[in-house]
Amino acid sequence: MDTVTLATCTLNQWALDFTGNCERILDSIRQAASKGASYRLGPELEICGYGCNDHFYEGTSDTFTHSWEVLAKILASDDAKDMICDVGMPVIHKNVRYNCRVIFQNKKILLIRPKMFLANDGNYRETRWFTAWTKSREYEQILLPDVIVEVAGQQECRFGDCVIETRDTVIGIETCEELWTPQSPHITLSLDGVEIFTNGSGSHHEFSKLNTRIDLIRSATAKCGGVYMYANHHGCDGERVYYDGCSLIVVNGQVVAQGRQFFLEDVEVIVATVDLLRVRAFRAVSSRSVQAADMHTAYPRITLNTSLARLDFKCYETPEISVFYHSPEEEIRFGPACWLWDYLRRSKTNGYFLPLSGGIDNQNAEQVLKDVKNIVGDQSYVPKNARDLCSHILHTAYMGTVNSSSETRSRAARLASDIGSYHVNLDMDGIVSAILAVFHTVTGKSPRFKLDGGTNAENLALQNIQARSRMVLSYLFAQLLPWCRSKSGALLVLGSANVDETLRGYFTKYDCASADVNPIGGISKTDLKGFVQHSLDAFNLPILHEFLYATPTAELEPLRADYVQSDEVDMGMSYEDLSVYGTLRKISKCGPYQMFTKLVGKWSPGLLPTAVAEKVKKFFRYYAINRHKTTILPPSYHMSPYSPDDNRYDLRPILYNAAWTWQFARMDSMAARMEEGRAA
Repeated sequence: MDTVTLATCTLNQWALDFTGNCERILDSIRQAASKGASYRLGPELEICGYGCNDHFYEGTSDTFTHSWEVLAKILASDDAKDMICDVGMPVIHKNVRYNCRVIFQNKKILLIRPKMFLANDGNYRETRWFTAWTKSREYEQILLPDVIVEVAGQQECRFGDCVIETRDTVIGIETCEELWTPQSPHITLSLDGVEIFTNGSGSHHEFSKLNTRIDLIRSATAKCGGVYMYANHHGCDGERVYYDGCSLIVVNGQVVAQGRQFFLEDVEVIVATVDLLRVRAFRAVSSRSVQAADMHTAYPRITLNTSLARLDFKCYETPEISVFYHSPEEEIRFGPACWLWDYLRRSKTNGYFLPLSGGIDNQNAEQVLKDVKNIVGDQSYVPKNARDLCSHILHTAYMGTVNSSSETRSRAARLASDIGSYHVNLDMDGIVSAILAVFHTVTGKSPRFKLDGGTNAENLALQNIQARSRMVLSYLFAQLLPWCRSKSGALLVLGSANVDETLRGYFTKYDCASADVNPIGGISKTDLKGFVQHSLDAFNLPILHEFLYATPTAELEPLRADYVQSDEVDMGMSYEDLSVYGTLRKISKCGPYQMFTKLVGKWSPGLLPTAVAEKVKKFFRYYAINRHKTTILPPSYHMSPYSPDDNRYDLRPILYNAAWTWQFARMDSMAARMEEGRAA
């Protein structure tokens, strides 16, 4: 039988952690070999880590040099004997930086294949550091550095767009973005006889992105035929994104192996045994044969006098499996949690501190146990259950004032008890009073809330004092709570502002949103409510039922019998509408005028065009006024495709003309014409 056993790897690499990255790569090679694989595929830029960013400029003596040194160590190992290995690393050729795949066997580098289509949108900025190889089906010779020559006894190898031909099959290479482009290399590769496609990728998590990724891989081989191997990173490699694994092996559009999307171990290797005769039978159609015969320029081949197939009558073909997808609620449940765990263990801090408001936005492998012991600071500790572990690493606090209700205070305390966090309850009126006393001493003035006859400026200032005081207290408690518990180290402060509040600017600059990290900063209020509903049963937390139906409120204004502060009233718009605005602004790429024209169709006949125009103008006015606030927000887990993250994903001005005079005038003119047309 022409069966080959292939291995694709999911690795939790860390930018610039060359020691750890090397160990994880060697571990994956050993696992692949133990499972009988003849080809091992790893993620994109796995040697140095994908998220090195501007460290990729350090080409002469650091990032690129250390990558070669790690490759030399891998080549020198006997773990990969007879197996073809495919690793990702940056390479400089003729003073140009490339994102490359390096394919080797038995200590000899067969090919360095540079990436031909670079990812340069959303969170990706590859063209900042790398250049695309544009010479399709061409190659050059590259001189190898001394550290490789010493190990391999090899002076040079091919560098370019080639394929690997063994005695029994042909292997072609794609890298990440090349799968997503309209003219993907696998199309011409398949027509030139390539039967196995490899794709080492660095793809991060986003709502339902996995569905698109799998659809692309399945469609590639469902149309062209062939075996598609896909490897991906997983975990937090030092940035705001979480790489969500789910490595795959697909045959003729059918998934035969799928890795996990969310997990804590550093290395996962999946294998599949494939009968290449299936590929050849699938391609035996006349239209495909005509196109293949018409190929005028073949790919340069690197011919090996070896076979991928192993004669083993006990080695049966891996059957098709059903693809597994998490629900959106499960994506919220697992993704940020895994990202937070990586952040915690790699920052070498001792836990998290979270100010609880009583609102909806707060809520067993050997390696994992080792991390737990290091974080807790007790090498003998073994958690009895989740609540026990939570009592060591999660610290919560309710920071109340005279404006806080007994309901939110009670909800926060009961939630903390149910999940097992170390909880403190405090009142901070003394701090607020002290600040106001200083202000009165200097100015002779005492600001009042609007409910007590104060102006808007006074009302806002009094709310901001409370919010900013909570930030100062949060960091004080995060630094000293471990000491109070006779422990060493410090805590990371968690933020809890959601993506809709960020988009609208509904938060105080330098308040408790200014944390170390924010696990829900890229998630909408609507999706968070769905997650809380899911968690009621998933975690057996009936207390969450009260959170679901509580009015979202900042509780920064005085409580009155006839008045309770409400987030949506304060914002002047609903969370549901904010999701609509966010989607149109970012995903549909709408400015004020185009958003108005789209929403007229969506919201009519319930709203007149002039009413729609007023809603859109209100959103853009507040968005423009508050955009500067995004510059100080903590790193947030990227999840929503309409995230307004100012660091990289959503690059916009921070100082706008919030009057939008030209745009709003066009909207008003069009709205008037539309209503005149309706009247006629």
